[in-house]
Parts: sequence; structure tokens; C-alpha cells
Amino acid sequence: MKYSFRCKCPITSALDIVGDKWSLVVIKQMLFEGRSTFKDFIDSPEAIATNILSTRLKMLENFGIIEKAKLPTNKKTNIYTLTEKGFSLTPVLIELTLWSKYHIQEFNPGLNLDKDLEKVEKNKEEAFELIIENYKKHKQSILKK
Repeated sequence: MKYSFRCKCPITSALDIVGDKWSLVVIKQMLFEGRSTFKDFIDSPEAIATNILSTRLKMLENFGIIEKAKLPTNKKTNIYTLTEKGFSLTPVLIELTLWSKYHIQEFNPGLNLDKDLEKVEKNKEEAFELIIENYKKHKQSILKK
């Protein structure tokens, strides 16, 4: 499949894939909230429309950021999981969280900041590895159900 990018800039090209309003939200929901089915995403507080969710899931799958499989206990239900490429975005999501903490909180005082964020700040590399390891365990468990 041939893809169209606005230019040769690596940042702009990455944003062509994950820079829309919903792609990183879906990835965040998978990585941090354990969401894996269409219904899981629809039931989230972000309230993504079904047509947009379908488009984003397909696009993320086409770029190899997520993969789709059938739920072992219900072959009618698709489950979506992150690939290596997908969870390599963990540092980006953590940095966005920290950026929000320091630059958005004044505008959104109710910002939901994880209680473990201070631990993450102290040792980001260890936190990235732990988050990815936990996600991989979660992924294995849902694929075996």
C-alpha cells in the first residue's frame, strides 16, 4: 500500500500518522487503560464517534502500530493490541503527560494526573520498560482468553 505524506520532514510525517485528534488517544487507551475492543473504546470518557474510531483503528493497523485479532472466546469480537511499533510510542505519551502537568494544569485544574507520575519523572527509562512489560503481559492474557 502506498502512503501519502505532506513532506519529507520526520516530525511532520509522524504527525501525519499520529497527530490527529484521536490516534494517540486510542493508543493511550490501549497502553494505559487496557482497552482492546471496539466497545471498550466507545465506552471511554473521550466519547469517540464510531465512524472515526473505525477509521483510526484501520489506519493504525495499516501502519503496523496496532494489530487486530479475534477474541478467543468470541470469534465475532475483534481485539486490538499494540505492536512493538505501537508501544514504542510510550515515551511520547509519557512526555505529553509531563508536558500537560507543567503547562496545561493551570488551564485544566481537574487534570487527571497519575499518582505514580513522580516516580516516572525520577527514572523515565525504568518506567517506560515497566509500562511496556505490563502491557505485554496484558496483551498475552487477552489473546489467551
